[in-house]
Amino acid sequence: MIDLKNSVLIIGANRGIGLGFVKHYVERDWAVHATRRESSKSTELDSLIDKIEIYSLDVQNAEQLNILKSEIKDSPVDLLIHNAGTSGTGMNEKQVIDINSEAPIKITNALLPNILKSKIKKVAILTSQMGARNGGSTPTGLYGKSKCYLNDNFRNVEPEWRSKGVTSVLFHPGWVATDMGGANAPVSVEDSVEGMKSVIDNLTLQDSGKFFTWKGNMHPW
Repeated sequence: MIDLKNSVLIIGANRGIGLGFVKHYVERDWAVHATRRESSKSTELDSLIDKIEIYSLDVQNAEQLNILKSEIKDSPVDLLIHNAGTSGTGMNEKQVIDINSEAPIKITNALLPNILKSKIKKVAILTSQMGARNGGSTPTGLYGKSKCYLNDNFRNVEPEWRSKGVTSVLFHPGWVATDMGGANAPVSVEDSVEGMKSVIDNLTLQDSGKFFTWKGNMHPW
């Protein structure tokens, strides 16, 4: 990792919003580190191989997470963006909860030493408005349930991260035109990424623990 540059590690970067973040930070001359599952293919991500570092990571695979940590070693991570997630189609509840609810916290904790070595010390975790509680009831549907659990897990652990000087937030990225969101979704990847990046740039430690929309508005929990 290049110490003279700000560095970003994007979890789940082979397509959609994750790939959008990769391209955005490459254009701004950051040191970009991107993960994808071994089975995932992305011609666009591969086309950037001379500008970024690409790692294999299935967020459920503890061995691959350990390999990622060994490859990054003690290099600083200024910004961690956790984008990896699943719609849950064809999967059981445990798998969806592991990927959407548990993995973002587990991976952030695993990489916390690298984040603490950096100048910026920021974490952005993508969630969904479908995980916002409504009148005290758990959102319906497995996807909404998993994002609700993620939001709750984040609220539990965030004060510990903040006490170490880390600014961490959640984002609802909007209904984005990706494979998951569908081609007719009203928000482009570029607009969603640009909006979240603008919020990230202006975050201070006092913002830690907040839930933002991609437009920078506070999202009700």
